[in-house]
Amino acid sequence: MSELKTREQIAPEFKWNIASIFETDEAWEAQAEAIPAMLGDFKKYEGKVTESGETLLACLEAAGVIEKATYHVFLYAGLKGDEDTANPKYQGMRDKSRGLATQMSAATSFLQPEIVAAGEEKVAKCVASIAGLELYKHYFADIFREQKHILTPDKEEIMAKAGEVGNASHMIYNMITQTDMVFGKVTDSNGKEYEVTNGSYGSLMQSTDRILRKNVQELYYDTHIKQKNTIAEAYNYAVKNDNFVAGVRNYDSALAHALSNYNIPKDIYTNLIKTIGDNIHLFHRYLELRKRCLGVDTLEFHDIYAPMVKDADVKMNWEEAKQAVYEGVAALGKEYQELIKKCYSENWIDVYENKGKATGAYNWGSYGMKHPFVLMNYDDTIGDMFTLAHELGHAMHSHYTHSNQPQVYGHYTIFLAEIASTVNEALVMEHMLANTDPVAEKTKYCYLLNEFLEGFKGTIFRQTMFAEFEMLTHEMAERGEPLNSQSLNNLYKSLLEKYFGDKIVIDDRIVYEWSRIPHFYRAFYVYQYSTGYASAMAFSKAIREEGAPAVEKYLGLLKSGSSDYSIELLKKAGLDMTTPAPIQAAMDVFKDILDRFERALEN
Repeated sequence: MSELKTREQIAPEFKWNIASIFETDEAWEAQAEAIPAMLGDFKKYEGKVTESGETLLACLEAAGVIEKATYHVFLYAGLKGDEDTANPKYQGMRDKSRGLATQMSAATSFLQPEIVAAGEEKVAKCVASIAGLELYKHYFADIFREQKHILTPDKEEIMAKAGEVGNASHMIYNMITQTDMVFGKVTDSNGKEYEVTNGSYGSLMQSTDRILRKNVQELYYDTHIKQKNTIAEAYNYAVKNDNFVAGVRNYDSALAHALSNYNIPKDIYTNLIKTIGDNIHLFHRYLELRKRCLGVDTLEFHDIYAPMVKDADVKMNWEEAKQAVYEGVAALGKEYQELIKKCYSENWIDVYENKGKATGAYNWGSYGMKHPFVLMNYDDTIGDMFTLAHELGHAMHSHYTHSNQPQVYGHYTIFLAEIASTVNEALVMEHMLANTDPVAEKTKYCYLLNEFLEGFKGTIFRQTMFAEFEMLTHEMAERGEPLNSQSLNNLYKSLLEKYFGDKIVIDDRIVYEWSRIPHFYRAFYVYQYSTGYASAMAFSKAIREEGAPAVEKYLGLLKSGSSDYSIELLKKAGLDMTTPAPIQAAMDVFKDILDRFERALEN
């Protein structure tokens, strides 16, 4: 077996070009050292924010300059830290950047409270007095919408300073699971050894060797179980912090706080859980199909990631993956395709796993950068190719937003984030299916349908289950009930039984799955995977069927940033997420894929 490469052994063409942010660590240090002075100078606006229209505009523009400089420092340190999470130098730089971000939040914390204190009428007069403030009208409207949750300046400063401490649970969890945990090696049915890491876990669980999958899962979970009490305590205090912040800010719950940030109605969250629950029979049908395809007597959790299609060629090297994504997004037009090419040629992407590298995949950027950055742990599978399509969807969203919006609206909400990524995946998938004969290329065709089904499984059904877990754990904490390894296991088991029914074996290890989900430390994030996936199904269908008019609406959404509320931007693009209809429509698509798969099996 081949050992995992060090960072230095990875060829430059497979590494992201972080020098486009700062050419050297010394340049980063110089910028980091300059930020405290910028924050000190910003204090001159305290108590004077709405003194006049000119002062208000100057204050907002100065805040934007500081925010951009701080986020660039934060981004560079974060990317360098993710190249090798065990490198103490970059751990230190990352810690310093977090401290600077906290200082920035504290130093600028008087801004919104002073705007609220001035009142809508006075701010409206300021806007009328100087043309440059017209740009901020939605920004002001959003502040006044949330004004009862904005504290006095002194309390806002305290909350900002406490933010770094409040995030401690997440950082401790990351250090335990990404740096301190060493999983070791397992063997397959032929005695061949494999090293288990966070990065290799996913691909190993897709092996066709059932013994290998079983051994990998047991080792992976046993390693987490050894830390069960520490991880449970980390999550316990993450939930407590969420509830504390919500309470201090006068929200009814942590869920209400999370949804209010983007003006999302609670019905969207509860409609999701209910609609998926109403269609859980379709997921059970999928599980029966999986059991049938794998030819097993009983389905176990180490079986849910393996390809349902035997003898399928699941390998796709990096060059093939790049081309597949480029061709797959052709429906979005030449400009979009050329941007995809730039991602490849300008080293936006860090491609392969190396020792100590952060796991998974993500897109990360900051306003004012030449481009966003994509982290991959590419392992030459079709699944990884779809991950590439997914992350490049995020990158395109970032590019279009940063290129078309002023800084104040130069980001998009998490609620919208998963739409662009999943539209890319869906378009690439349908392109590949359209170019695969269901009879002559039956194995490949079924494999692609299998990947499509896996998207629904992982992004709608599983993420909705995670979302329900988050809602229930926060409610437990609100009631004063303990969150420890036993209570979390009991809750998680009840959800496994709800979502999987009697279609799978729920063993003593899988009830610890909650201990390996990092997204639980970013409260009420995961439901947006599900809503975003459902939205993406609607957009990709319209793009394929309607062509240019649908593409124009969709790209308009990507260019809109946060210039309006997410729900309103979706309505402008032709989609109303305030009803259960889009979720149900996604379930109808899932049923159609099941039908297509079953028909293909009979041919």
